Amino acid sequence: MRRVLTNVGLAILGVPGLALAQAAAAPPVTGSWNAPFGFLAAGIGLGIAAGLCGLGQGRAAAAAVDATARQPGMQARIFTSMLLGLAFIESLALYMFVIAIMLVLKF
Repeated sequence: MRRVLTNVGLAILGVPGLALAQAAAAPPVTGSWNAPFGFLAAGIGLGIAAGLCGLGQGRAAAAAVDATARQPGMQARIFTSMLLGLAFIESLALYMFVIAIMLVLKF
């Protein structure tokens, strides 16, 4: 049974490599209709990501302040947890920024 699971795991990890080993496709034509939609998708995606991340950070900070008001002795642990959560939320906005830059530079 262990050998079967090992082979299945290796097959799952190896199959995407075959897809990536394909020959490179022709570059997109710069005068096509894709360019304006790439800019539009980047702008809308970045706006939604920034807005929702801002809402999430506000809710996290509000919850941390509320928890600190209820138990002032736990302020250090609550603050550490809040900062860790805010860093993860901010990373989502940065990932979307990288995706938006890739969309803009692609066309």
